[in-house]
Amino acid sequence: MRRLGRNLGWIVLAAVLLQVYFLARIALMRVVDPESTALQRSEVLRVIGDGKWSWAQQWVPYEQLSDNLKRAVVASEDSDFVNHDGIEWDAIREARARNAEAEARNEAQRQRAEARLRQIQERAQKKIERLEKHGRPVSERLRATASGSGASAPAVPAPKIAGGSTISQQLAKNLLLSTERNLFRKGQELVLTKYLEILLGKRRILEIYLNNVEWGEGVFGAEAAARYYFHKPASALTAREAARLAVMLPRPRYFEQNLDSGYLASRSGVIAAREGDVEIPR
Repeated sequence: MRRLGRNLGWIVLAAVLLQVYFLARIALMRVVDPESTALQRSEVLRVIGDGKWSWAQQWVPYEQLSDNLKRAVVASEDSDFVNHDGIEWDAIREARARNAEAEARNEAQRQRAEARLRQIQERAQKKIERLEKHGRPVSERLRATASGSGASAPAVPAPKIAGGSTISQQLAKNLLLSTERNLFRKGQELVLTKYLEILLGKRRILEIYLNNVEWGEGVFGAEAAARYYFHKPASALTAREAARLAVMLPRPRYFEQNLDSGYLASRSGVIAAREGDVEIPR
């Protein structure tokens, strides 16, 4: 029991020190721009592992970022950004409900695919029996289908996972945490979100977010994105250009390869129309 108590004590101490470390890092960000985020460092390792290197990022102060971009990102990612305390519990509950429905649909599709495969196998086996009954040859392909080695259930795409995260939560995750999905990481994300809201405030949160968020393969921050996609500084982005960048955020590498996507075009129009109704930090 004594050893157990000591071990628990060390665990509690480690947890406290971790929170002190996070608090110190975030407090420093009030005056020092973060050089990199946990997400960016993991991306460095990934691209190096793939045998390639591509990186573009340039810090731009908040006042030099286009208000069009600030409004577009808030409209697209977190429309109540300036009013909430960092976490929108209703959005999290709604996201969980949507994810549960998506997983249920995915499981139903998988079961239907497996049932169709069984039907194919049964029909193949009956055909083999008829052929053998009449003394006719049976192809290896037909035998493989009947045994299951020549056919497989159609791949069922994984359900899209809705996060329900605010801009503050996204920044907390990208700045300091891994990309793993588990309850401990989610809990720590919520704690870090509160630290960000208390220590930095909305303006600084949005400034750091816009300067570090991913906008493509090795493209991080608004300035790099504006120059990469539109060949201009982030201060000169139009409402429509800003809207396109904002819509790309949930899946930046996908949209980088699909710039002519119909969804990207139509959703950008919706976000551009909403920009005038969005409040941003001053």
